[in-house]
Formats: sequence, C-alpha cells, structure tokens
Amino acid sequence: MPTTTEHELNWDALWTNVHLATLADAQGYGEIRDAAIAVRGSRIAWLGPRSALPAGARAAVEHDGGGRLLTPGLIDCHTHIVYGGNRSGEFEARLNGATYEEISRSGGGIMSTVRATRAASEDALMQASLRRVRSLLAEGVTTLEIKSGYGLDLETERKMLRAARRIGEQLPVRVKTTFLGAHALPPEFAGKADAYIDEVSDRMLPALASERLVDAVDAFCEKIGFSSAQTERVFQAAERHGLPVKLHAEQLSDQGGAALTARYRGLSADHLEYLSPEGVAAMAAAGTVAVLLPGAFYFLRETTLPPLAALREAGVPIAISTDCNPGTSPMTSLLLVMNMACTLFRMTPLEAMLGVTRHAAAALGLGGEIGTLEVGKAADFALWEVERPGELAYGIGGNPCGQVVFGGVVRKV
Repeated sequence: MPTTTEHELNWDALWTNVHLATLADAQGYGEIRDAAIAVRGSRIAWLGPRSALPAGARAAVEHDGGGRLLTPGLIDCHTHIVYGGNRSGEFEARLNGATYEEISRSGGGIMSTVRATRAASEDALMQASLRRVRSLLAEGVTTLEIKSGYGLDLETERKMLRAARRIGEQLPVRVKTTFLGAHALPPEFAGKADAYIDEVSDRMLPALASERLVDAVDAFCEKIGFSSAQTERVFQAAERHGLPVKLHAEQLSDQGGAALTARYRGLSADHLEYLSPEGVAAMAAAGTVAVLLPGAFYFLRETTLPPLAALREAGVPIAISTDCNPGTSPMTSLLLVMNMACTLFRMTPLEAMLGVTRHAAAALGLGGEIGTLEVGKAADFALWEVERPGELAYGIGGNPCGQVVFGGVVRKV
C-alpha cells in the first residue's frame, strides 16, 4: 500500500473548523461538517473531517474558519464585461415608450456600444471594466470568462482581448478570453454578412490567435445575428486554430445553433430559451454544457422559459452566469443570478450552486482544474457567513462572502 510521505504532510496553509461543500458529486453538495482543507503551493493537498487530519501533518499557516461554509470559488462563465459607455439612456427610453427599432434608427442598440468601445483606449476600457470585475470578486468569483464582440474590427477586438488579459494580470482572478467577432454586422459591412464572416474567419481570428489572445470562439446564431451556415464557417476557422467553440444559441428563435455546437463538440450553448428537443439530445450526446442566463431573460422581460425539464431528463449539465453586458444584462452579481435561476427558471438551489461551480468550470473547459474541492485541483475557494449551502441562492441583495482564497493565497482586492 502507498504511504504518505513527510513532504506530503508539510502544507503551506490549513483551514480548520469549516463546513465544506465540495460539489465533487453532482448529485449533492458534498457536505463535510467540522472539516479541514490543506493547501500546498496553489493546489489542494488534503481535505476531509477535521478528526481525520493525518498524524504528523504540519502547516506553515493555520486559519480558523469559524464554522463558516467553504465552497469552491465561484465561476462566471459568460460575460461581456469589457466595453465602453453604457446603455442606461436606452433603458429609460424603452420604459418611456420608445421601440427597439426607434432606438436603433437613432443610433442606439449594440452599435452605440461598438462606437463607444472603438473610441475608448485600452487603458480606459480596462479601468472601466475593473470596477465591474471587482464587484464579482467581492462575491467569491475566482474565474471569469470575458468575450470580445463590441469592436467588430481587428483593432478593437484586439484591444478588448488585451484588456481582458490585463484584468487577469492585475487582479487575483483567472480570466478566460473568448473571441466573439461574429456578434453583429458592423456598419462598414452593411448588406455583406458573408464578406464579414470572411473577415472574422480569415483575418481577425488568425491574427488574434497568433497573439495568444483567444481561448475560445463564440458567435451569435440568430435571425438578427448570423445564420447557421455562417456560424459553421466561424467554427471551422476555430477548428483550424485548435480552439474550442461555444455559441449564443436559441435565445430568440430556434436556428439549430445548439445542435451545430454539439456537432463541433462545443464547450457550451448559451441562452437556449427556444431550444428544441433535437438540440437537447445533441447537447447530451456531445457533453455540451447548457449555460442559462436569467439576467437577460429578466431584463428583456422574456416569457419563453428554457426547457429545464428536458435538459434535466437528458442529463445535460447546466451552468448559469451573469451575461454582464451593457444592453441586456448589466449585472455584476453572481449571487443574484443564483436567486434568479431558482425563482425565474425553477432551478433548485443545488442546481444553481453546481451552475456557478462544477458545471461552469466544464463550460470553460476547466473541469479538471477548478469547480470542485478535490485534492490536486486549484486552491480556489470562498468562505461564507451562512449555515447551509442553499442560503447562497436564497438571499437577495446581501453578500455573505467572508473570505476568498485564490491559488492558495487569501485574496485582497
């Protein structure tokens, strides 16, 4: 039988008197009361009941968790958090009776964000984004996906992705970047959508991938976005560069985007209000994660619910996220997303918790690295002033996060 070496029992830090929710089993919270968790370097070295701590174990630093709940660090797996300007004026105009068409004709909509983002410097984009990111970090987020897509030209898409990379260097958070050049048709390509897809696939993506600014590739497959055939061309370009894909799919209508994503073994299909049974089956077969976005559902006053029962029955993993963006989900609270997922989509608190940990990690291709508390995984976790895990989806407007550990180090933001 293998024996525990002296090195293995020398830890950098140890937290005791904690209530663990490991999420290591998707069927439950994986709770261990009166527990301990040890860190060596940036990895989890040991965890279990405090009574089972190995004899002879030593830690350079010991922390008393005060009986608090300790969970994996939260993961926000779908955001557009880097952008210029805001769209609060349009929000007010809509509530005063203006239609979306009227707002668009007057220069509003996504193109107003494109103009503001193109005009902003990289530093200005980063500084504006840091404020939004810090709000997420205060609520226990340790990993964040950031999409481009408000540039729609090579220079601005590059600028957005550079800003995203710098956020991960300046703040203690893991950032995964997604190229979303196929987000909307820019004015300079009006009436020439196929030519713009050529630009995205043959010029923009190769340049950005060569600069190591892209971790995944996304598109908006919708009647007001890009067709399934155009989206597939973007996916083929991603495949040529060895990049995984994901998709804004079935948000406003069923365009077969989820099934297309599954065909390319995509990491996730996101939104999914109009997802068909065929799309559900394809995602289940491919292991593609369903990312539900209750903030956009709420903000747009959508009435068609994602097919939660069908996703459950098929065993499709379900993640949830803020979808932080200026037009349809200006949200920087993942805890609020958990509550919305339960109240609007009728998810259970356990499903919501898995949706911002285990399944969110899978949606970023990081399931082997983060999302659960297991020996060998990254030592990213949060301590909460709550009695039970379900409380994290229960509260509205509060923040019970008491401490965050990122890569084994107590985080200061």
